[in-house]
Amino acid sequence: MSSEPVLRAAIIGTGAVAASHSAAIAAYTGAALVAVTDHDPDRAHDFAALHGEPAVYDDLASLLAAESPDVVHICTPPGVHADQADAALAAGAHVVVEKPPALTLAEIDRMLAAAERADRRLAVVFQQRTGSAAQHVRDLLASGALGRPLVALCHTLWFRGEDYFAVPWRGRWETEGGGTTLSHGIHQLDLLAYLLGDWAAVSGQLWRLDRDVATEDLSTAVVRFDAGAIASVVTSVLSPRETSVIRIDTELATIELEHLYGHAHANWRITPRRDVDDATVASWRLPDDERASGHDDLVRQVYDALLAGAGLPAVAADPLRSFELVAALYASARLGREVRRSELSDPGLRGALEAPVTEVRPPR
Repeated sequence: MSSEPVLRAAIIGTGAVAASHSAAIAAYTGAALVAVTDHDPDRAHDFAALHGEPAVYDDLASLLAAESPDVVHICTPPGVHADQADAALAAGAHVVVEKPPALTLAEIDRMLAAAERADRRLAVVFQQRTGSAAQHVRDLLASGALGRPLVALCHTLWFRGEDYFAVPWRGRWETEGGGTTLSHGIHQLDLLAYLLGDWAAVSGQLWRLDRDVATEDLSTAVVRFDAGAIASVVTSVLSPRETSVIRIDTELATIELEHLYGHAHANWRITPRRDVDDATVASWRLPDDERASGHDDLVRQVYDALLAGAGLPAVAADPLRSFELVAALYASARLGREVRRSELSDPGLRGALEAPVTEVRPPR
């Protein structure tokens, strides 16, 4: 029998994304999935049968009381994340929560305060940060090896049809918190901010072109970063050829990433400026030890930190940075002007994200 410490994990919500969490827990030799719960008992039992037969509970309260898990993975709709995180943290569990972590910045503030009171960790799942290529490119940018970042593109061009929005909580401000910017674009925005660092200001617009929803199905924005780079951002659920793109032009090179829902080394390309010498270009080469992005890499790094009693790793730290960027984009659409990150100390801007959406529906 192994003498290694084991993290006892539980999952709340057994929908589609929970399978990625279960697989990541199973891949970690120092962890075990011991319990699940879902508002649909049949779905919870079906999930348990496919994922190692963890115990199934009717609700979170009974799960926490009976199992005292070390880590709770929250895979439910965003409208209930804050209350569920509060309960898990108060019970002494660390929390790994799917994005978006909450409906407002104020709710995330509350969750982070609860984690601090309980001396537990709150990790938000932004798995696009993970993988050896993202870490390597981040290190190159931070070291100045590629020169100063100047221009960036961040495109999340996905497709979600009417069947996707038939789920009752989707497409509504009060239950989803926002539209495609919050639910989809936040992944690539988080990776962009992970690579470029803190952002300074954003100017954004929200559009509804085709989907029958209350929130936006398209957003556009310009982001200014502290280091001086300017990024153009487009997020859509209207795009039949789906793609996720980040491009960063620095003084010495162009960094390009194109993928859909996850990336490995083959998805990245660094193109040098014409006059950069071969030795310098060789020093930028991606590492031989390749790790793809995804839940496995994120959970591994988070669990390593928990077992070591350390702070959260970079792939799960600073959960506010990208959420604040999205919140500022919504606030910009509401106010009709650029919003600076420093303004988000205003409690009013940390509340609801709801903002006017410009509807454009030409005659068919």
